Parts: sequence; C-alpha cells; structure tokens
Amino acid sequence: MGLKYKNPITPGQRFQISDDFSDITKGKPEKSLLTRLRKTGGRDWMGRVSARFRGGGSRSLYRLIDFKRSKEMAAKVLGIEYDPNRNARIALIEYEDGQKSYILAPLGINVGEVVKAGAEVDIKLGNALPLRSIPVGTLIHNIELEPGAGGKLARSAGAGVMLVAKEGDYGTIKLPSGEQRLVHINCRATIGQLGNLDAKNVRLGKAGKMRHMGWRPHVRGVVMNPCDHPHGGGEGKAPIGRKQPVTPWGRPTLGKKTRHPRRKSSRFILIRRK
Repeated sequence: MGLKYKNPITPGQRFQISDDFSDITKGKPEKSLLTRLRKTGGRDWMGRVSARFRGGGSRSLYRLIDFKRSKEMAAKVLGIEYDPNRNARIALIEYEDGQKSYILAPLGINVGEVVKAGAEVDIKLGNALPLRSIPVGTLIHNIELEPGAGGKLARSAGAGVMLVAKEGDYGTIKLPSGEQRLVHINCRATIGQLGNLDAKNVRLGKAGKMRHMGWRPHVRGVVMNPCDHPHGGGEGKAPIGRKQPVTPWGRPTLGKKTRHPRRKSSRFILIRRK
C-alpha cells in the first residue's frame, strides 16, 4: 500500500499519482465468485437518461462480496486482491468445508490468518460480531442497519467507525463524517478499519482515466443553450441570471437539502454530519 509518482514524460503523467498495489498478494480473481456486470449507461428501465454523464468505460467482472458474514465457521485468508468496482481491497477466504468467499480486507490483515463470524468469537481483526458483543471504543466497518440484511455502512477504503456507547437495544456509532446514529445491537459489524488508506490521495492525471471508469464529461449549464438548461444563453460569458443556481429542471441546487424531512431513519440520527 503506497503511492507511485511517475517521471512526467507525457502531459498525462505530469500530475498523476497512482497506486503501487504493493499490498496485493493475488493477481487473478476466483472464477467461481465472478459475475457479469451489466452497464446501463445512465438509462432507466424505459431507456431514458436518469443519471447524466454516464457511459462507456472498461469492461469488468463483478466480485461477489459476502457482506452478511452469516456463515459461522473459521476461514483462512488466501490472498488480498484488487477490486475494480470499489476502492477498498478484498480478501479471498476459504472456510473449513472448502467453500471460498470474498470479504472486505481490513487494514493489517495478512495471508494465512484465520477470521471467524459469530456472537461469541474473539475481538480480532477481520472477525464479524453483533454490536452487543463488541466493546465500546472499538473500530469497526461493514455495519448492518438491519439485523441480517448485510453491511451497509463503512465499506470504502480507509473507513473506520467507532462504537461510542451501548444503551438498551441500541448502540451509538460515530461515522468518519462526524455523524452519530443509533444501530440495533443485533446488527453485525466487522472488527478493524478498512485498508488502502492512500486511495484518497490518488490523482488520475488525465481525462481518459475518467472515461475508463465510465464517467463522461460533465458540461456546465452556463455554456448550454436556454432550451437545454436554465443557466444557458446570453452573449459572451454570462452569469446564471437567477438568485440561486438551479438544476436543469429548475430545482434549487448547491446547498439545497435533498433528504426527505419525514424519512423514517432520521429518528436514529443523533448528531448530523459536519
């Protein structure tokens, strides 16, 4: 795990900072855990664009990740792999009965270590336990929001959530954003912080790498025509001509709160993110 700075012999390498993949121990993925990843190009089921500026991108196969960790059996780590679908690393594990699976690789886990899942397992890196069995002050990741539904929170590179309190049927967790929320103590989480901490410091260096990832150029509204965007039109470099910026459909943007005011899960949030 580290960064690689190239000698800028081309314009695209001048400001490029790439990953050296020094923490990868296994090259080819496990074929039995691969599935085809169908791309939509930002279109919905009717073929209309529902997410703009999507399309193209390099082909990649999806790795089936076990977010539930429901199999309560010891498993040995066979290797740390690169996943093109996420910035965190994944670990290939093999259970005692021979079944293989992918899990998110926490920081510091090594090949040959044994990980377990269950209510009575040790507080060890890579083990999955319900929150009621985890001591207060422990760093965790891959946290469920509903018991048995699979991990939803803290799944990106470097993510680490702290369990700060337990009271009654709920535990209080503090997210990296500063938000504190309640989670049921029967929800499972994995011990440790996720690896690949330098993912946030990687710089692509050229527009072509964004195209490889499936992101097309993002066009500003002020350079469009009035028929394409409310900010468009005018002679020369004109301002938006409104009190506040709006979306292409006239809705307020840039600071407008989009979370539903009566969302059911809002009652579990104790402190909003910073």
